[in-house]
Amino acid sequence: MRTARLPLPALALLVAHALVPMALADTRNLPRAAVNGMDMTMDDGMTLANGTMLPMLHFALGDTLFFEGWVPQTRGALFGACVGLFLLTLADRALAAMRALAEAQWRRAPKADCDDKDKKKKKGRLHLQAPPFVLAHDAMRGAMHALQALLGFTFMLAVMTFQGAYIITLVGGLGVGEMLFGRYRAAAADGGH
Repeated sequence: MRTARLPLPALALLVAHALVPMALADTRNLPRAAVNGMDMTMDDGMTLANGTMLPMLHFALGDTLFFEGWVPQTRGALFGACVGLFLLTLADRALAAMRALAEAQWRRAPKADCDDKDKKKKKGRLHLQAPPFVLAHDAMRGAMHALQALLGFTFMLAVMTFQGAYIITLVGGLGVGEMLFGRYRAAAADGGH
């Protein structure tokens, strides 16, 4: 069974016939929300069920943080949200340190010895070999990486609110967390010296 094919000029003519009337339509006299039922202006913030999301850096109350019910409406609630974000940043840096220490420990794990003939054969060339798959190590590595990615996405969602207090808290918390836990990562990278 053969399907009929339209020649390219005919296809172009059909597309042009469909698009030209839309391009020539005069929408200047229509109400703002009349075109496709949507108001496409960018002058105001995005209206949400709990208020308006401001598309600029601000310190106003009422931004949704992660869930619909988490909307700090008072300064105390905003402070509590910032404390929670600060603790999450510390957890992220502690997790990074734990992951680095675990990687260093797994590198020091006993490796299978090669016989002398294999050592002599490989001596003159660069030979990269992945360590063997160890379910306990690799499952833990994957779980820690997934948790770090989850925390990173959580931080991104907080930053996307454009709430200045959240952003300052995240940056400060990551800095304090690195100050507290960064030395463990550095020690793991140096081989524990």
